[in-house]
Formats: sequence, C-alpha cells, structure tokens
Amino acid sequence: MPDAAPTEEHARRAATGDPAALEELLQEIRPEVLRRCARFLPCREDAEEAAQDVLLQVARRITTFEGRSRFSTWLYTVVANCCRQKYRELKRRAAEQPTALEPAQHVDPRTTSVIAGSRVDLLEALERLEREHPHLVAPLVYRDICQLEYAEAAERAGIPLGTLKSRLHEARRQVRPWLTDAS
Repeated sequence: MPDAAPTEEHARRAATGDPAALEELLQEIRPEVLRRCARFLPCREDAEEAAQDVLLQVARRITTFEGRSRFSTWLYTVVANCCRQKYRELKRRAAEQPTALEPAQHVDPRTTSVIAGSRVDLLEALERLEREHPHLVAPLVYRDICQLEYAEAAERAGIPLGTLKSRLHEARRQVRPWLTDAS
C-alpha cells in the first residue's frame, strides 16, 4: 500500500462523503489495486478489468467503510471479491463459447504459461473450497492471498483468532491436494 497514514485519512474523509478525498484515495490506491488483482488473475487485461471493478466498488461503497479496521483490510476484501467475481465471469464466458472454432483460433492466453496455470489452479481451488466448505474461504483469502496479519484476518472474518487459525489450517489441508493434483 502507499504510505498508510494519508491513505487511511483519505479513506476516513471519503467515507464521510468528501469527494476530493475520494478522488485522492482512488489515485493513491490504483497501482496497489492493479498489483493485487494481477496476483489473482494471470492475464493483464483481466487484472486491469478487475482493478477497474475494484475502484468502482470503492467509489460506490466507501460510505460502508466504518474505520473499525484499517482501510487496507477493507480494500483487500474488495479486491479478493472482485477478482473472484471476474474469474467466475471468465469461466462462464469460456463455457458459453462455441467449440467449433479451430484450435489455433481458440487459444486462451490465460492457459499458456506455468505462472498463469498456477493462479488459475488457485482460483479453481478457491471456487471448489467455497462449494464444499464455504466457512473456510475467508480465512484462506485474508491470510494467504491478501497477506493480512492473523489478528487482522480474524477481525475481518468476524471470528476469534483461534477459530481463524483452526479454519486456516483446515483450508490449507483441503486445498493442498487440489493444487498438487493440478500441477
């Protein structure tokens, strides 16, 4: 994140309806949002679209930021949710495409690199975890993907620290074989 103090201050002011503070906030967080989105989505264009979605969500929903946690925590949640939504959208679009295209015309750049594959595998694993064990998703996303401190992740998930650690351990245990099978 950019220097946290001005960003936190702009977020607090923007949450009270200050349009100038919101504009400053969006400018400050734009590079970090794009970087975070690129950690989820392997194709740069998809990451840029998700980043735009994040900035739009921040602009629309900043008044819901109450300042009980750091703004960066709130923002990382928005990033994770927007990236997961973009991934679902891409997956749905890919499933709807006609398969009559010649293979050369149907190459998806998201599946052509090892790095892209590992990120897609992670998104697939998160989607599966959400279907099979929805209560385990938030701890894994907040701690391992958003890289929040344990206490901050527990606060954001709205659960006690011990519960977060227990769920995180179980989430990692569930996801590990899915990721190793995919490679």
